[in-house]
Amino acid sequence: MSENERFQLGTVGALSLSVVSSVSIVICNKALISTLGFTFATTLTSWHLLVTFCSLHVALWMKLFEHKPFDARAVMGFGILNGISIGLLNLSLGFNSVGFYQMTKLAIIPCTVLLETLFFRKKFSKTIQFSLAILLVGVGIATVTDLQLNMLGSVLSLLAVVTTCVAQIMTNTIQKRFKVSSTQLLYQSCPYQALTLFISGPFLDGLLTNQNVFAFKYTPQVLVFIVLSCLISVSVNFSTFLVIGKTSPVTYQVLGHLKTCLVLAFGYVLLRDPFSWRNIFGILIALVGMILYSYYCTHESQQKANEAAAQLSQAKETESDPLINVENGAAVVADTVVPPVWSSNKDLHA
Repeated sequence: MSENERFQLGTVGALSLSVVSSVSIVICNKALISTLGFTFATTLTSWHLLVTFCSLHVALWMKLFEHKPFDARAVMGFGILNGISIGLLNLSLGFNSVGFYQMTKLAIIPCTVLLETLFFRKKFSKTIQFSLAILLVGVGIATVTDLQLNMLGSVLSLLAVVTTCVAQIMTNTIQKRFKVSSTQLLYQSCPYQALTLFISGPFLDGLLTNQNVFAFKYTPQVLVFIVLSCLISVSVNFSTFLVIGKTSPVTYQVLGHLKTCLVLAFGYVLLRDPFSWRNIFGILIALVGMILYSYYCTHESQQKANEAAAQLSQAKETESDPLINVENGAAVVADTVVPPVWSSNKDLHA
């Protein structure tokens, strides 16, 4: 199996793990929050990250991955920013209508595209932009209902979008810049994320719910669902870093909207949630956008790979040209052109 095939197989595995684990944790948390009344989302997320760190520490002890320390300030800043973005998203949901919160999530993709274009000079083809537009329209039709605006909620949503975009872009760039794996980055940043949310979580949850997380009555059923949620979160957090590292922040957001559609469908089938033809129509349009996005991304990646292979072949042919031509028994030095230095890794993973 070639390196490119292994990379593609790993990417498919990461995407599948992300979808399955994310849908599972949404269903679990929905039962925990809606049915059992445990509405402390930010504090629960801090527990998720703490369990993830402990799990990775055990994996490190078992030598399942190698610890690779790098710039401590970058790790700390990244971890704190991730924690802040999660807290702001929860606040945005608390101070806005559900419809406006869904619009906030939809805004993450165009914001990410804009930031990567401005600061990283990354180019998105018109076909990719077209497929993303179809996706956003479909998800908007399926999820956005009311759009009640208020100043505080709008500011919180804006901050949530910006911090989320920057954090996800940093997830990708840090892994490539410092040559660390998704596991290594998650292991080192988890404590900062968990600490940020552990300190702010009870305050934010109290502000949003008017309840104290420490005064909640923890029945055995609640504890079982909390433990289950924390265990699933290990897979969710790992797959998130893995997907962004192997693909891009935009692809991760596209995958996130696929999860939204799946959660809506599972909610209707398993939990008998209210469903309308508008939801079905929106999901179908979103699926068309996702299929087009996948097709165009695969097509463009294949084109880049073919171009890279052609350049490599041309470079090898140039290198193999004879330096000495023998004519009539006399040695004649041929004129040669030194081929440009070419990095296959850079071109294949740009």
